[in-house]
Amino acid sequence: MSISTSPASGTQHTIRHGAYEATIASVGATLRELTYDARNLVVPFDADEVRPKFRGATLAPWPNRIVGGTYVFEGEEHKVALTEPERGHALHGLVAWLDFTLVSSSASEVTLEGVIQAQVGYPWRVVLTVTNTLTDDGLTTTVTATNTAASPAPWGTGPHPYLVAGPGHVDDWTLDLPAAQVLLTTELLAPTELAPVAEAGLDWQQPHAIGDVFIDHAFTGFSEARVRLTSPSGTGVEMTWGAETPWVQLHTADQPDPALSRLGLAVEPMTCPPDSFNSGTDLIVLQPGESSTAGWKITAIG
Repeated sequence: MSISTSPASGTQHTIRHGAYEATIASVGATLRELTYDARNLVVPFDADEVRPKFRGATLAPWPNRIVGGTYVFEGEEHKVALTEPERGHALHGLVAWLDFTLVSSSASEVTLEGVIQAQVGYPWRVVLTVTNTLTDDGLTTTVTATNTAASPAPWGTGPHPYLVAGPGHVDDWTLDLPAAQVLLTTELLAPTELAPVAEAGLDWQQPHAIGDVFIDHAFTGFSEARVRLTSPSGTGVEMTWGAETPWVQLHTADQPDPALSRLGLAVEPMTCPPDSFNSGTDLIVLQPGESSTAGWKITAIG
């Protein structure tokens, strides 16, 4: 038996344009590194490192959680693996550990493809292509899903980068989040109800420092589809997205080890909110042969 010599995160695809450089790892079509003028815009990890949780991964066929790992679609109950066992949920879909294959590449663009095979809990075959392109405006990622099964399939997607504004940690950075509503949750992060951000104490419509606030919430009701982070030094990073992604999950990445805690802000534009496979809110239903596309962009500030 031969032993693989490829890095733990899969085949590495590095693209460049101007001062931007990005590396996409094939496992999970993961954004492993993104820099501008050698400054990190996302929290990176080593090529031969098992990816820390979902850092930079593509999330599909659902982002966030299916509460209890059980849902009903078109009258039939489905059960998927509880990949968040400490809370009893199915987290972030089925492709985070799938090894995507190369479709095409150039100096500034790479397209990868993965196939979600029909399986227990998700009995549909969906072909997924992920294209990353660098331009003067930064890194644009486009995800296209095509249902090749014979029946309609529930669908949602999003990314999982941890954005870095500059020196310091999450606490030091200023957040600009023009969202009017936030999805409240239980202690186990099961969604309950929408609330005005001011009432929830999670209002960054007027930019201010994050400080020691804990965030692990989905926001919606955007006046502009973006998140902007800036550091006291004047550097920053912005993430924007299209109308097909009306939700964004933010997470301050709190960890028990202070050396690993709050290193970046997870910014996850989503086509649907947490547990949409049960609520049906903004759930995409792909008809046989139908495709759906979503996209987002990360741009350096300063």
